[in-house]
Amino acid sequence: MRFDTALARLVANVYMSVNNQLETTMFALFQTIDLVLNIYTWILIASAVFSWLYAFNVINSSNQFVNSVGMFLYNVTEPALKPIRRLLPNLGGIDISPIILLVIIFFLRTFLWTTLYPLVA
Repeated sequence: MRFDTALARLVANVYMSVNNQLETTMFALFQTIDLVLNIYTWILIASAVFSWLYAFNVINSSNQFVNSVGMFLYNVTEPALKPIRRLLPNLGGIDISPIILLVIIFFLRTFLWTTLYPLVA
């Protein structure tokens, strides 16, 4: 009888260890995805502010560093903003696509932690 109990405890410990490792791995994965979405949020905000500064000639557009920063921000954000701009009606000179993308990112981050993470934890 003791051997069965010891074996059952060993199996339970191995299961708990594997389950704990899986939970830790999934937590790390979810945190990494959340961090990437958070960084992309700040890049979107920086891109919007940069476009305003560039449009109103607050920054020197002939400066090579300013142009390289602007091209980086454009190249990183434009693939995500272009499909949203295609779906939106023409609002004149107002571009609300960054706001819509920020709302989508907020939804994804909330969905990640409130719906998906409890399923795997």
